[in-house]
Formats: sequence, structure tokens, C-alpha cells
Amino acid sequence: FPSRPVELIVPAPPGGGTDIMARILTEAIEPFLGQKMVVINKPGGSGTIGLNLIAQAKPDGYTLGCLWNSPLTMVPNVLKVNFTIDDYIYITTVAKGPMIFCVLTEFPAKTAQGFFDHARKNPGKLTYAGDGVGNIVHFSGERVFHAMNVKLRLVPYGGAGESIKALLGGHVDVYGGTVPPALPHIKAGTVRPLFITIKDRIEALPEVVGISDLGHPGVETFIWRGILGPKGIPSDRVAIIDKAVQQATQTQKVKDHLNKLGEMVWVASGKQFEEQVRTETTAMAAVAKQLGLAPK
Repeated sequence: FPSRPVELIVPAPPGGGTDIMARILTEAIEPFLGQKMVVINKPGGSGTIGLNLIAQAKPDGYTLGCLWNSPLTMVPNVLKVNFTIDDYIYITTVAKGPMIFCVLTEFPAKTAQGFFDHARKNPGKLTYAGDGVGNIVHFSGERVFHAMNVKLRLVPYGGAGESIKALLGGHVDVYGGTVPPALPHIKAGTVRPLFITIKDRIEALPEVVGISDLGHPGVETFIWRGILGPKGIPSDRVAIIDKAVQQATQTQKVKDHLNKLGEMVWVASGKQFEEQVRTETTAMAAVAKQLGLAPK
């Protein structure tokens, strides 16, 4: 094993952060796995269609999934789904990174604290673009807004690319999303970053404050990318996949690509990955309940 190519289901369309990460990984992994790994995009249902396919796949190690948190730990707290977190074997994480919240440079507030002061004076008037109700931008943003005692209104868009266009077009006050779509506009000086949703600052944007700088490290939310499969894959095959993924993520090419994405290599064991999923699911259930979004 493997004696033929391994399929890697990505529950998102081409071009998004997880799809990019998956393609970087599949390019790097072949020398270590001894076979090609092929990305299969299965978007829809906020990622839940692809997760269903992974859960229902034959547990032989030839069908795996590469996903981010939202479909697994967040969306099921908002929508009814046909899977549970117990339907998978968690192999390893690959990377993690922050959500970033930005405004146009002409916005009156020039700092994160200035922005929150402005928002408190205008409760419920400011809008932020995000990737839909119950997804990571929504939940990560609301955790910070609640901690900072401000109220903003979510305007859902189809993804980070659409969200940054909404900000640039003046349709919303704030962009919320992954770093890559915002980065060129930050560098060009048309967009001002306010804060990121992890504790510490990142190499790609060292001037941007993390939530520890805001005094609320306990509401850290990061986007992670990980590899899982249907429950029942033999342990020896899981070990082979795990080792190859870890070797691939340590290559300089993968590290450089992640740095450009504003993310970092984050390799956790299968046990640690599963613990992250369970802990995060519980935390996000509390956020959903707070927002009145828990499914009935």
C-alpha cells in the first residue's frame, strides 16, 4: 500500500484556501507516498456533501479527505447533517492560520481599539462580509465581537474572494476571511487590517495585532487544514499516510507556500487532531447557542 493513486476529496470548489493547500500537498507527497495523490473537488452544502462522501467511502485508505474546520465543527451546530464526528479516522493536521478582519484605509478608525470604540458608539450599524452563517468567519468574528462588547451585522457572501470585493466596492464596512484575498490590497495600501483571530502575530503581517494584544486570548479561533478518512482504515495504512503527509509538510516548498498564504505548518497526531475536533465542536455549539442558531 498504496499500489494505485490515492483520492483526496476536498469539500470545496477549486481556488479556495483548502483546495490550494491540498494541491500543494499532493505535489509534495508523491516521493514519500510512492504514488500520486489526486484532488477531487466535491463542493456544496457548506462542505457537508464532501464530508458525507468521505464517511461513506470504502475504508481502504484510497479515499481520504482534506478539509478545514467549518463543515465538521461549526456547520453541524447550525444545520442538520447526516454525519457525526465519530464517522471518521483523524490522520493528521497539515496547517493552521488566522481569520483577518479589515477595513478600507479611509475608515475613520485607524487601529483595532479605535475600531471597537467606533463600533460601540454605533451598535448594530456596521456590517462585515463573511462566508455564510455558521461558518468560520461568522463564528470567529462573533467570539471577538462578544468579548469586545460590540455588535456588527453579518452580510453573507459565497467566499473570501466575494467578500473582499464587497469591501472594495463599499458594500460592507469590514472584510472577514482568510489572509490571501486581502493581502495584495493591504500591501497596496487600499485596505487596513484590524486584527487576526489567533493569539499571536504572523510572519506575513507582523504589524497586525492578535487577540492576545486585545486582551482576550481565550477566544482564539484558527482555521486548520487536516487529513481524515472513513472510520475503519487499517492502522498500518493510516501510519503510512500519516508519515508521508508529515514528510511532505516539512519540505521547504510547502513551508514557503503556507507562509505566502499567511498560514503555518501545524502537524498534530491523529489523537491530537481528534481532540481538537471534539473540543472545538463543543466551543462552537456554545457560540451557535449564543447567536440563537442551534438547529432544532
